[in-house]
Amino acid sequence: MTDTDARTIPTASPTAVGETCPTTASGGTAPMYTLTAVTKTYPQKKRTVKALDGVDLVIPAGQMVAVQGPTGGGKSTLLQMLGALDRPTSGTVRLGDSDLSAAGGRALAAARAREVGFVFQGFNLIPTLSAVENVETAFADGSTPRAERRARAEVALASVGLAERADHLPSELSGGQQQRVAIARALVKEPTVLLADEPTGSLDEATRDEIMDLLEGVWRDRGLTLVIVTHDSAVARRAQRRLRIVDGKVDEVGPAA
Repeated sequence: MTDTDARTIPTASPTAVGETCPTTASGGTAPMYTLTAVTKTYPQKKRTVKALDGVDLVIPAGQMVAVQGPTGGGKSTLLQMLGALDRPTSGTVRLGDSDLSAAGGRALAAARAREVGFVFQGFNLIPTLSAVENVETAFADGSTPRAERRARAEVALASVGLAERADHLPSELSGGQQQRVAIARALVKEPTVLLADEPTGSLDEATRDEIMDLLEGVWRDRGLTLVIVTHDSAVARRAQRRLRIVDGKVDEVGPAA
């Protein structure tokens, strides 16, 4: 274990941008995320690729945000920063009052486990596990007793309308049902943030709308901060706020129409 991996996530001072609290002193919503001058570069053969280029972004707690842009524009890299999956080359990323950009590997993992749920286009279910067992994988650190894991997984499946499919394998479920299992897995630990990377990209239009109804309902009912990366403008239009990222730069598109 290295010193970097062991160190905890630094917290901001009480007056710093990114302080977590239900409201600010003026009565507005406090930031869930504060990104300041965030740049991320990757070496590629004889050149350096700039995936994020000086991004300044504030996402208030409880906001639903859609992020669009061309392939290779930086959407996935931005989601990695928000999800504590990576650190910027320069700049700061704050999740509430935690400075993710200065955190070690273990501290980032703890932040992911505590604060963030992930939903992916490909569902990422384990084919040999039942629906309820797939949801239980969210408790992989082993700190939750087995009976509690099962009970919470069953509640999560019921919340997405799949209580009667708990014992089914992924191969026995439709694409929409598999995505519901994935959403239940993301929600079972009651995160404050839900990050969805093309959550409807593998679905037909009717199923897409059902999944978006579910995500929007979860967002409203639980007060989550929901960030959706999507190529689908029909999905993006459902968000409170729309961002576009091109060549690593984030621009405000505006509120959804």
